[in-house]
Amino acid sequence: MQARMGNPAYLVPPAGEAIGALMQALQHDMDQGIVPAATLMLAGVRGSQINGGSACLYADAAEARKAGVTDDQMTAVAAWRQSPFFTDAERAALALAEAATRMNDRSGDAISDAVWDDLVKHYDERQRATLILWMATSNLFNTINNIINDPAGTTWN
Repeated sequence: MQARMGNPAYLVPPAGEAIGALMQALQHDMDQGIVPAATLMLAGVRGSQINGGSACLYADAAEARKAGVTDDQMTAVAAWRQSPFFTDAERAALALAEAATRMNDRSGDAISDAVWDDLVKHYDERQRATLILWMATSNLFNTINNIINDPAGTTWN
């Protein structure tokens, strides 16, 4: 498999620089433990599963393992509601990940009050901001990679 074209973020350097700056900010929050890295990675994996992005799913899964996500969690993340392997805070982040990825599938509010209220129980405003930006960025990467048909194993490094 081969991508249809080069990565647009590299072909439009100012865009690549902006995406890089966003990733540095999110990496800073991850390094500072604002939101546990494993939680962010689980959310990214779930979003990539929904988006069907092989390149992102492959990269997210590898990063999730480095962040300490267990094999049980990786195996069950698509069925997290029925699995005992996730904390309540991780469940709130996974619900946000699904809602943020499927916004156009909903009528009414893009993120339901129930999802939001559960998120507020487990995360302060800064943490919610990190989670929201994480999912927006994850969905950006999935969109780009899916459009250009980037195969699993491709990295943005």
